[in-house]
Amino acid sequence: MTTAELRSAAQKGQGSRMEQFLRVGVISSTHGIKGEVKVFPTTDDANRFKKLKEVLLDTGKERIPMEVEQVKFHKNMVIVKFKGYDNISDMELYKGKDLLVSRDQAVKLEPDENFIIDLIGLKVVTDEGADFGTVKDILQTGANDVYVIDGNDGKEYLFPSIKECILDVNLDEGTVTVHIMDGLLDL
Repeated sequence: MTTAELRSAAQKGQGSRMEQFLRVGVISSTHGIKGEVKVFPTTDDANRFKKLKEVLLDTGKERIPMEVEQVKFHKNMVIVKFKGYDNISDMELYKGKDLLVSRDQAVKLEPDENFIIDLIGLKVVTDEGADFGTVKDILQTGANDVYVIDGNDGKEYLFPSIKECILDVNLDEGTVTVHIMDGLLDL
């Protein structure tokens, strides 16, 4: 039911719904001496870097537009060369910094898919109309995503992202409607 273009600002406590920018990767280290960097992709499909022409480098103080010059892949990392950054010292200070794209550059979602960042902070209600809690996070397990919900009772609950459990996501209303399956709250 969801895709993870990123977790972005929501994990940093900067708000959640309809963030303008989505994190597609994090610079983990430099690569070689010619200004290339290793990027840990935070998108479902690392191949999307091949199509990116520009990203925003979030330094924490400002967002710098960076033109993508070259993209290569090595193991689970993306090796990126930015135009105008031609030696290792140009990029060393950006280790650990986020690479962002604007929402209009984001991957196209299928019906019933949402960006994780748009789900975090949504109010959770049951199919019987009771307030249940708030979406805290989405775990990606491989089989299906799992909604981590902070219950109004102070407990944390895990709801599998299956149609029998997550009935509706309404971003306009800021709600997720759930069906509490037998035994789900006993875990």
